[in-house]
Amino acid sequence: MTPDPSPPVPSPERFAHRDPGPPKEPTEPPPPERGALPPGTAAAGHKRGHTTHRPWSARRLPAALVAAVILAAAGAALVDVVAVRAGRQAAAWRRQLADELATRPVGDVWMLTGAAVTAALGVWLIALALTPGLRRRLPLRSPADCPPSQLRASLDRDGAAALLRDAAMRVSGVSRARVRVRRHRIKARVDVRFRDPQQVKDDLVTVLSEERGRLGLSRPPRIVVRVRQRTV
Repeated sequence: MTPDPSPPVPSPERFAHRDPGPPKEPTEPPPPERGALPPGTAAAGHKRGHTTHRPWSARRLPAALVAAVILAAAGAALVDVVAVRAGRQAAAWRRQLADELATRPVGDVWMLTGAAVTAALGVWLIALALTPGLRRRLPLRSPADCPPSQLRASLDRDGAAALLRDAAMRVSGVSRARVRVRRHRIKARVDVRFRDPQQVKDDLVTVLSEERGRLGLSRPPRIVVRVRQRTV
């Protein structure tokens, strides 16, 4: 008989104790990059956002009217001057205008009327140049991570009034609601069929305030609620 082969002897390397070495120190997060915001600041800034202003109107119609009047007057005067230089007589309208300006006194009614109209037009043009216009639009708050110069949005007043009216109609007890949105005030007039009018008014103020916050307006208008009891 042949003896059974002896079982394999395990290698001593398998049971050798390995030194894990010195304990590793906790790694610190890398320093933030230059100009980067700390964690959580972007989210908070997105909720706050930047305060934006109303967009400026292009004023296409006033600019076109002024340009057309100046172009017509300058063209007529230029044509008449060229005709005079060519040896012809001046136009009748230019001779009459020169005579009227030379003979009429400063206190004449037509002189004062013309001066008043000219001054009014000048004031109107200055007001158009210095004011943004587009009073029917409400500027929206831009995100904090986007400068206002790169992103500007606005909401029409009628659209904001429709959203606020729908929110007011969801309040229990309200049968009719009329909402008007101005630059600094939101006026809501509500008819109440049942419930206490004061409770309905408190609920309306809360609901309209929440809906106003969802609109994201740059300058939220003040809310004014008027409640009227209707029994018929």
